[in-house]
Amino acid sequence: MIDILRSEWTKIRSVRSTVWTLAVTVALMAGMSALITAATKNNPGGPPTGEDAVMMGLTGILFAQLAMATLGVLVISSEYRTGGIRTSLMAVPRRMSLLTGKIVIFTATSLVVSAVAAAAAIGVGLAISQPPSIEMGEVARAALASTLYLTACGLFGLGLGTLIRHTPGALVTAIALMMVLPTVANQLPGEWGRTVAEYFTTNAGLLVVSGPQQGGSLGPWSGFGVYLAWVAVAMIAGAALMQRRDA
Repeated sequence: MIDILRSEWTKIRSVRSTVWTLAVTVALMAGMSALITAATKNNPGGPPTGEDAVMMGLTGILFAQLAMATLGVLVISSEYRTGGIRTSLMAVPRRMSLLTGKIVIFTATSLVVSAVAAAAAIGVGLAISQPPSIEMGEVARAALASTLYLTACGLFGLGLGTLIRHTPGALVTAIALMMVLPTVANQLPGEWGRTVAEYFTTNAGLLVVSGPQQGGSLGPWSGFGVYLAWVAVAMIAGAALMQRRDA
């Protein structure tokens, strides 16, 4: 397994698209934080305080989530596109071992980069807004929650990439499931519509960052658990088809 992990680490760090996608994630988080915070600093109500300043600094997470999902897709779909998956499967005939290696290396990489992106976004936002008081515990909680959420988004992309194997198709599916359909679900009428919306992918996952919604049944961590269930379904379905399909 060590050789598989070493091989996957070599793949992920030697591909230029990986480096650029990770850089875009950090840039989106920090750049949106600076833009939104600077735009609202001089509002009539005064600069944001406490938790509001932290949340404002994390506005870029809505865009960074797609960057991480894109990276997750590319980790495996790029091998199918180039035919490199055949070489990988010749070297590692046990397909689940190969997929596990990709998941482990991607998760470790994503956790580090997401933590840097979250810290940069919060730091930039607080430096611009300069709130009169801030709870360091809230800063740590928001940074941890953002790191876990972005990593989960990347794993969702990896699961979809394994399932679909086609880069554009997997990316369109990720955009639909993470941005388009959650917004559509929020417009569904009645109690059933509100329940569907609350449990739908990123609507549930983002609760770990933003906190529970008024009148909602999910808390921050239970919402994140629901999102992880979506990720697990995509990953298990992709793994099952990877076992059955030809490379």
